[in-house]
Amino acid sequence: MRCPLQPYTAGTLISLSLLLLLSTCSALYEDQIKKFDWRSVHVGALKQVHVDLNHFQPRVLLSTNEQVVASLCPKTGEIVWRQVLEQKSRGDIKLLQVSGFSDESSDTAAAPMGSHLGFDMLTVQGHAPALVRGWNTNIGTIEWEWSIMPLNTERAQDALWFYKNSVLYHVVPVWRSHLEVTAYFATSGHTTGSTSKIMAAWIKSDSCLLSGTYFVCLDGKQLISLDLLAKSTQVIATPLEAEPNDKIKSLPGLNGVLIANKKLISVNKEQAVCSELSSANYVIGSFNYRKVVAYADLTDGNLKINAAYLDNCSPVPELQMSLAFAEHYGTPSLRSFDCKLKRNGDGKSCLFLFATSAESIVAVQQGRIRWTREESLANVIDTQFIDLPLADTEGTLENEMKGKAVDSSNLKSDIISAFMRRITTQALQIKSLFLHVIGLGPPPTDTQRAGLVRDSFGLHKMMVLLTRTGKIFGIDNIAGKHHWKLYLPHVSGFENAEEMRLIVQRTSKHFPLQPLCAIVAKSANNGNGVLFRFNPITGHAAEGGLLQLDYQIKQMALLPETEQDFVKGILMLDATNKVHVQPKHATPLADGMYMYTADVKTAELEGYFVKYAGGELSCTPIWNVRLGGHNSEQHIIGVASKNPIEHVHSQGRVLGDRSVLYKYINPNLVAFVTQAPDATHKSVLNLYLIDVVSGSVIFSMTHRKVRPPLHIVHSENWLAYSYFNDKVRRTEITTIELYEGNAQGNNSVWSSLQAPSMPLVERQSYIIPTIVEALRETITERGITNKHVLIGTASGGIVEMPWHLLDPRRPISSTTQGREEGAIPYIPELPLPTENHINYNQTIARLRNIYTAPSGLESTCLVVATGLDLFVTRVAPSKTFDLLKEDFDYILISIVLVVLTSGSLIVRHLASRKLLKQAWK
Repeated sequence: MRCPLQPYTAGTLISLSLLLLLSTCSALYEDQIKKFDWRSVHVGALKQVHVDLNHFQPRVLLSTNEQVVASLCPKTGEIVWRQVLEQKSRGDIKLLQVSGFSDESSDTAAAPMGSHLGFDMLTVQGHAPALVRGWNTNIGTIEWEWSIMPLNTERAQDALWFYKNSVLYHVVPVWRSHLEVTAYFATSGHTTGSTSKIMAAWIKSDSCLLSGTYFVCLDGKQLISLDLLAKSTQVIATPLEAEPNDKIKSLPGLNGVLIANKKLISVNKEQAVCSELSSANYVIGSFNYRKVVAYADLTDGNLKINAAYLDNCSPVPELQMSLAFAEHYGTPSLRSFDCKLKRNGDGKSCLFLFATSAESIVAVQQGRIRWTREESLANVIDTQFIDLPLADTEGTLENEMKGKAVDSSNLKSDIISAFMRRITTQALQIKSLFLHVIGLGPPPTDTQRAGLVRDSFGLHKMMVLLTRTGKIFGIDNIAGKHHWKLYLPHVSGFENAEEMRLIVQRTSKHFPLQPLCAIVAKSANNGNGVLFRFNPITGHAAEGGLLQLDYQIKQMALLPETEQDFVKGILMLDATNKVHVQPKHATPLADGMYMYTADVKTAELEGYFVKYAGGELSCTPIWNVRLGGHNSEQHIIGVASKNPIEHVHSQGRVLGDRSVLYKYINPNLVAFVTQAPDATHKSVLNLYLIDVVSGSVIFSMTHRKVRPPLHIVHSENWLAYSYFNDKVRRTEITTIELYEGNAQGNNSVWSSLQAPSMPLVERQSYIIPTIVEALRETITERGITNKHVLIGTASGGIVEMPWHLLDPRRPISSTTQGREEGAIPYIPELPLPTENHINYNQTIARLRNIYTAPSGLESTCLVVATGLDLFVTRVAPSKTFDLLKEDFDYILISIVLVVLTSGSLIVRHLASRKLLKQAWK
């Protein structure tokens, strides 16, 4: 079994030759490719799959919930080819039909000699229009396609498709009325006749499905079905032993067979089933040239696979196996299997493919897991970079420095004890080094064995990723290795379309205490809050692990560090406006905190003040702002606050006359964007800058004839957001800067209750020649490095845009004052040079979010971009001014130093001899 390589055509080879001959300019040297970055490519959660090991090129053909069609290598699970289809409902795959794999074993869609109308694989996607495509599965290209536009698009949303004898059938149910069935020739799209209407007043949207050619509905303790291809319409009633607890499911590969109450039920009299079997999921395949039904169940952490022949329901002992199944995979569901023919028939050549509740794809062969794919990484919703722990020797030195810091606060510190502690520490380090050299030292810890030790520049970190399904990953940001995985079943996001949150409660800076992270989510069972705390370096549960709360979470905030264990408490507001703190000992720190809530649908904001008195917390509403308008048509589509770890290095901006324009740096300022339909301007976007402590509206602005997608980034004293201008049909970016003026109101501590007067506002709009999918600012440890804005585009690129190009103070014409400030004259169009693409040719499909974090170097910012793919890199907005270049000539500088040192010694010797001779004269 080997995976096919994509063949190159003559045109491709000619193009490659021309590219090699051309002299091009690039911002990345060839030896730097994938040196500071890496990319992980995914396909998404499994939807439909077909394993074929007997093809001349063994393959795993699949479609996913992310509108992706792909082929995997059955030996390794690597992607052979991948096609990302249209987004949303237009790319929703309704049917995936592989040639020669249908209810009739003789059915095939191979094209006749000289024809281009055959297909290896057929897909149907979307509903208005519905696209039918024929694929070449060897290289992943579309051979042909045709489409239909239904007359009633609302009904077409529930349309179903099935394939039979080279004919494609389009079934449109009209609930509580009838079924409309239209037949098309699969390869040409021509209809075989008129649309037939089948009266069926008993069909309901929540209890009906298609099983082969049968349309089946559940009605209490019976199944009511219709054979859509029968010459005469006849309603078939099939009784059940009990009413199913879950939804009924069809069994692909058998016409008219369903799964209800873990049993196989046939509504087709011509199709016999093994009714005594009991399992949650079944698949149909063949073994030793006989049809078999395989089924698998998870019991006490063991995955048991069994199979039975369909003709006599006898078990197949060669396919029976049991293996350990890790918890982080979730609940498995058997989706497809195939066995290699012309082998010994011992079952060792059979490959079973599973999809799990954690969106993993697991391949099992010969009683063990052959390979896995973590497709939940195609839906990352939050990311944090965690500093790695110190090595033992550095940790000992860190403790000593902390001891000195404590002693320095005491005027009566004992110098002799400090000296003895230093001598003892160095003696222990020498002893540890000696034992390590002779091989008698203590064994390395698990983190040290895995290479998880902090480097000198703080570039090596643990990247913790939270996915939509509740799966958590600990990934090395340098090598991309998955060090640990966790899975939280039965959790989901909050109301207002708010996702689960990943929070860092304690960093790695407090040696020897371990770092601590927390997941805040909602229970899918009862809607109450869920809190899960864990060590982000090892992935082990910490501080009690999973905590089921007895209240619903409405809002949350992070408290300052406690002096006891350096843990930042989580302040939570429940649905009854009561406040809670986890952990409990951090409750006093919530005194004097301010919180706010925002209702997305009504655009209503509320502010609260938290007070701690008498050992209890109380919450008092203090302000209310309604942004919905007089008709409450406005709804919130974007909220942006500042990064809590951001440092502002420069408090002002030097003007051309050498005066200072001070920045309006309000840490409590939050941007809200609302949208509403408008009879005159189609759509209106309103921007509000609100102080969430006092409830004051600092600034507002209206955009007419514009609409989403909206992306916004808020940092320091500036704001940048992108939108689509409907009037001129283009994407624009508007930037805003806020200034206090030539005098600073308070240069020490900011107070929203005693805030200065309204700020001066500078604003400007720019045209960007691409569709924006994400915006994020770069961030560094001290805030000294220049700010750049990372722009994620629809084409999968990330553009690093310097802020001076987005500066709203760019003058219309070149003036002396503008040149003194270093401002570039205003040009509406923003340039997108290729050298500014930080991911060069590493395209990120379906780019959704960009996350940034500071490194130990002030010049460098760590970046991770998430979407269907995952891309990790680093950027240096002001170049690496605090780091020597890679091509620095160490040999030359060493030679120069040796020559200068030797020369100085020789000259010193000659000078001393000269002085000696002069003294004897």
